[in-house]
Amino acid sequence: MIALGSDHGGYGLKQEIMEHLKEKGVEYKDYGCYEEKSCDYPVYAREVANAIISGECDKGILICGTGIGISIAANKIKGIRAALCHDTFSAQATREHNDANILAMGARVVGPGLALKITDTFLETEFSNDERHIRRINLIEE
Repeated sequence: MIALGSDHGGYGLKQEIMEHLKEKGVEYKDYGCYEEKSCDYPVYAREVANAIISGECDKGILICGTGIGISIAANKIKGIRAALCHDTFSAQATREHNDANILAMGARVVGPGLALKITDTFLETEFSNDERHIRRINLIEE
């Protein structure tokens, strides 16, 4: 199960990602926002992060205008490794090396076509389980 969240700036792209996931048969839960009216991104970052920490969802996707604020907010939650990605290489590397559990993107930075490719790459890439990456993740978590 994938947890999705956005603020008003990411609402439109989140809608496109939900449609894409539905077409691919990927289960997701939308944690808001539910309209383009101005709202506060930390609220939705926290909702998605808590869904992952609780085990309700496996991974998350967060979207705001730039992806910066929402990723910072999510990373305040212990156990969350939110990665801001605007290309497929970063999405692949953060899953393989960092075992990132949240993908963050900026709707004003990346177009919908690329965002869907980044989403697919993030969701389809497995963690490498290399000892050096496990060691580094443990250092992050301390």
